[in-house]
Amino acid sequence: MTDQAQQLRNLVKVKSDTGVKNTRIITVTSGKGGVGKSNFTLNFALALQSLGFRTLIFDADIGFANIDVLMGIMPKYNLAHLLKKEKTIWEIIYKGVNDVQFISGGSGFNDLFRLSEDELENFTRQLNELSGYIDFILFDTGAGLSRETLKFILAAQETIVVTTPEPTAITDAYAIIKMVHGLKYRVPFQLIVNRVADEKEGKRTAEKISMVAKQFLDIDIPALGYITDDHHVSSAVKKQVPFYVAYPGCEASRKMTELASVFIRGKSAVRENEQESGVKAFLGRLLRFSR
Repeated sequence: MTDQAQQLRNLVKVKSDTGVKNTRIITVTSGKGGVGKSNFTLNFALALQSLGFRTLIFDADIGFANIDVLMGIMPKYNLAHLLKKEKTIWEIIYKGVNDVQFISGGSGFNDLFRLSEDELENFTRQLNELSGYIDFILFDTGAGLSRETLKFILAAQETIVVTTPEPTAITDAYAIIKMVHGLKYRVPFQLIVNRVADEKEGKRTAEKISMVAKQFLDIDIPALGYITDDHHVSSAVKKQVPFYVAYPGCEASRKMTELASVFIRGKSAVRENEQESGVKAFLGRLLRFSR
């Protein structure tokens, strides 16, 4: 683990010297459980990496973290060790399949919002070290709108809402958007419709949510895309190998590459003020909303 930490430090110096842009912070959430949110996060991260972008997953699903389970990995250290100053940020970053990097939240997120000034300063300093090294940080939150999930949505530069064509999933996805909008914060949302039968169902589901959001909230909720229902996904989950790696040629994997490409090429929905981007700005908003 020490060797890996040193390698990561060397890489961040190289990327800092090349003048890389600010790290982009994305929250991935869903209105209800069982829609494939964590599976999407993991495989989306792999797709982004395949396009040459260094990506880190922060498993922020308090009590039900499963990014590690999807890869069959049992991390020895997690966020709690960082908050207690027992480990550095580099020592709690793990590499999974295809070198995708992740941090296990563990019980740490319960402590994150109760830090002393000294602990808060250490956490801020540690997380800031990722600037210039990571291109994208994906926060995989818990399903539904808990207080912790809300803080990540409000703090991130953009939020991807994962849903399925099921009526309850559609209703709950819209409920999250509506509740956040009701707090009077401008949060850029994008939709992913998972487990669709075909393109028609995917577009129809996204249009339902977008239309209602426009009519009643007067906000635009663009669709990033959809993922077809593919039996290879469940097979990969049983193997504890991401489907993007286990079955690279399957329909779901091809769609994931397409979604990552659209995400990179598309006009960013992030906050317009450049000063509000990056890890430092994210931390500022997260801690402000936590007080």
